[in-house]
Amino acid sequence: MDGRRRNPYELTEETPVYVISVAAQLSGLHPQTLRQYDRLGLVSPDRTAGRGRRYSARDIELLRTVQQLSQDEGINLAGIKRIIELENQVAALQSRVAELQAAVEGAAVAMQQREAAVHASYRRDLVPYQEVQQTSALVVWRPPKRKQSD
Repeated sequence: MDGRRRNPYELTEETPVYVISVAAQLSGLHPQTLRQYDRLGLVSPDRTAGRGRRYSARDIELLRTVQQLSQDEGINLAGIKRIIELENQVAALQSRVAELQAAVEGAAVAMQQREAAVHASYRRDLVPYQEVQQTSALVVWRPPKRKQSD
Protein backbone atom coordinates (compact mmCIF):
# COMPACT_ATOMS: atom_id res chain seq x y z
CA MET A 1 0.00 0.00 0.00
CA ASP A 2 1.00 3.61 -0.37
CA GLY A 3 0.60 4.60 3.28
CA ARG A 4 -2.97 5.89 3.01
CA ARG A 5 -5.79 4.06 4.74
CA ARG A 6 -7.91 2.09 2.35
CA ASN A 7 -11.65 2.13 2.40
CA PRO A 8 -12.62 -1.09 4.21
CA TYR A 9 -15.53 -1.53 1.77
CA GLU A 10 -13.39 -1.12 -1.35
CA LEU A 11 -13.16 -4.34 -3.35
CA THR A 12 -9.87 -5.32 -4.94
CA GLU A 13 -8.86 -8.40 -6.89
CA GLU A 14 -7.60 -9.87 -3.61
CA THR A 15 -10.79 -9.28 -1.61
CA PRO A 16 -12.27 -12.69 -0.64
CA VAL A 17 -15.95 -12.40 -1.55
CA TYR A 18 -17.00 -15.55 -3.46
CA VAL A 19 -18.35 -18.64 -1.72
CA ILE A 20 -17.21 -21.98 -3.11
CA SER A 21 -20.31 -22.54 -5.29
CA VAL A 22 -19.92 -19.15 -7.00
CA ALA A 23 -16.15 -19.62 -7.37
CA ALA A 24 -16.78 -23.04 -8.95
CA GLN A 25 -19.23 -21.49 -11.40
CA LEU A 26 -16.92 -18.61 -12.27
CA SER A 27 -13.93 -20.90 -12.79
CA GLY A 28 -15.84 -23.62 -14.61
CA LEU A 29 -14.81 -26.27 -12.10
CA HIS A 30 -16.70 -28.54 -9.72
CA PRO A 31 -16.74 -27.46 -6.05
CA GLN A 32 -15.08 -30.74 -5.10
CA THR A 33 -12.19 -29.88 -7.44
CA LEU A 34 -11.79 -26.55 -5.64
CA ARG A 35 -11.67 -28.38 -2.30
CA GLN A 36 -9.00 -30.75 -3.68
CA TYR A 37 -6.92 -27.83 -4.99
CA ASP A 38 -7.20 -26.23 -1.54
CA ARG A 39 -6.04 -29.44 0.19
CA LEU A 40 -3.08 -29.69 -2.21
CA GLY A 41 -2.16 -26.05 -1.62
CA LEU A 42 -2.64 -25.01 -5.24
CA VAL A 43 -5.22 -22.35 -4.44
CA SER A 44 -5.64 -21.28 -0.81
CA PRO A 45 -8.77 -19.19 -0.32
CA ASP A 46 -9.38 -17.14 2.81
CA ARG A 47 -11.59 -18.58 5.53
CA THR A 48 -14.55 -17.12 7.37
CA ALA A 49 -14.95 -17.40 11.14
CA GLY A 50 -17.05 -20.51 10.49
CA ARG A 51 -14.20 -21.98 8.34
CA GLY A 52 -16.08 -21.47 5.06
CA ARG A 53 -13.95 -20.76 2.02
CA ARG A 54 -14.02 -17.30 0.42
CA TYR A 55 -12.38 -16.86 -2.97
CA SER A 56 -11.08 -13.63 -4.48
CA ALA A 57 -10.96 -12.62 -8.14
CA ARG A 58 -7.26 -13.48 -8.08
CA ASP A 59 -8.10 -16.97 -6.72
CA ILE A 60 -10.62 -17.48 -9.54
CA GLU A 61 -7.98 -16.51 -12.11
CA LEU A 62 -5.52 -18.92 -10.49
CA LEU A 63 -8.13 -21.70 -10.62
CA ARG A 64 -8.54 -21.07 -14.34
CA THR A 65 -4.77 -21.16 -14.80
CA VAL A 66 -4.48 -24.45 -12.90
CA GLN A 67 -7.25 -25.94 -15.05
CA GLN A 68 -5.61 -24.69 -18.27
CA LEU A 69 -2.19 -26.08 -17.28
CA SER A 70 -3.73 -29.40 -16.30
CA GLN A 71 -6.12 -29.89 -19.24
CA ASP A 72 -4.42 -28.11 -22.14
CA GLU A 73 -0.76 -28.54 -21.23
CA GLY A 74 -0.98 -31.96 -19.55
CA ILE A 75 0.97 -30.88 -16.45
CA ASN A 76 0.29 -32.86 -13.30
CA LEU A 77 -0.85 -31.11 -10.10
CA ALA A 78 2.57 -31.40 -8.42
CA GLY A 79 4.14 -29.69 -11.44
CA ILE A 80 1.46 -27.00 -11.40
CA LYS A 81 2.11 -26.37 -7.70
CA ARG A 82 5.83 -25.95 -8.43
CA ILE A 83 5.07 -23.57 -11.33
CA ILE A 84 2.84 -21.46 -9.06
CA GLU A 85 5.52 -21.36 -6.35
CA LEU A 86 8.16 -20.29 -8.88
CA GLU A 87 5.88 -17.63 -10.37
CA ASN A 88 5.24 -16.26 -6.87
CA GLN A 89 8.97 -16.27 -6.19
CA VAL A 90 9.68 -14.44 -9.46
CA ALA A 91 7.03 -11.81 -8.62
CA ALA A 92 8.56 -11.30 -5.16
CA LEU A 93 12.06 -10.98 -6.64
CA GLN A 94 10.85 -8.52 -9.28
CA SER A 95 9.29 -6.44 -6.52
CA ARG A 96 12.54 -6.53 -4.55
CA VAL A 97 14.56 -5.54 -7.62
CA ALA A 98 12.23 -2.57 -8.15
CA GLU A 99 12.73 -1.55 -4.49
CA LEU A 100 16.51 -1.82 -4.82
CA GLN A 101 16.52 0.13 -8.09
CA ALA A 102 14.55 2.91 -6.42
CA ALA A 103 17.03 2.91 -3.51
CA VAL A 104 20.01 3.08 -5.88
CA GLU A 105 18.42 5.93 -7.82
CA GLY A 106 17.74 7.77 -4.56
CA ALA A 107 21.34 7.25 -3.44
CA ALA A 108 22.63 8.51 -6.80
CA VAL A 109 20.54 11.68 -6.51
CA ALA A 110 21.75 12.24 -2.95
CA MET A 111 25.36 11.73 -4.07
CA GLN A 112 24.93 14.23 -6.90
CA GLN A 113 23.44 16.75 -4.47
CA ARG A 114 26.35 16.27 -2.05
CA GLU A 115 28.84 16.60 -4.89
CA ALA A 116 27.17 19.82 -6.04
CA ALA A 117 27.34 21.15 -2.47
CA VAL A 118 31.07 20.38 -2.30
CA HIS A 119 31.69 22.13 -5.61
CA ALA A 120 29.68 25.14 -4.44
CA SER A 121 31.87 25.37 -1.35
CA TYR A 122 35.12 25.78 -3.33
CA ARG A 123 36.96 29.04 -2.69
CA ARG A 124 36.84 31.23 -5.76
CA ASP A 125 39.99 33.22 -4.87
CA LEU A 126 42.28 30.23 -5.43
CA VAL A 127 43.84 29.58 -8.78
CA PRO A 128 43.25 26.09 -10.07
CA TYR A 129 46.34 23.96 -10.45
CA GLN A 130 47.32 23.19 -13.99
CA GLU A 131 49.93 20.61 -14.78
CA VAL A 132 53.01 21.99 -16.53
CA GLN A 133 53.95 20.15 -19.66
CA GLN A 134 57.44 18.74 -19.78
CA THR A 135 59.71 20.00 -22.55
CA SER A 136 63.26 19.26 -23.59
CA ALA A 137 64.12 22.91 -24.36
CA LEU A 138 67.16 24.38 -22.66
CA VAL A 139 66.59 27.64 -20.85
CA VAL A 140 69.56 29.75 -19.83
CA TRP A 141 69.10 31.97 -16.85
CA ARG A 142 71.08 35.07 -16.44
CA PRO A 143 70.99 37.16 -13.35
CA PRO A 144 69.90 40.70 -13.90
CA LYS A 145 72.68 43.23 -14.19
CA ARG A 146 73.31 45.30 -11.12
CA LYS A 147 73.56 48.95 -11.27
CA GLN A 148 76.90 50.12 -10.17
CA SER A 149 76.88 52.58 -7.47
CA ASP A 150 79.73 55.06 -7.53
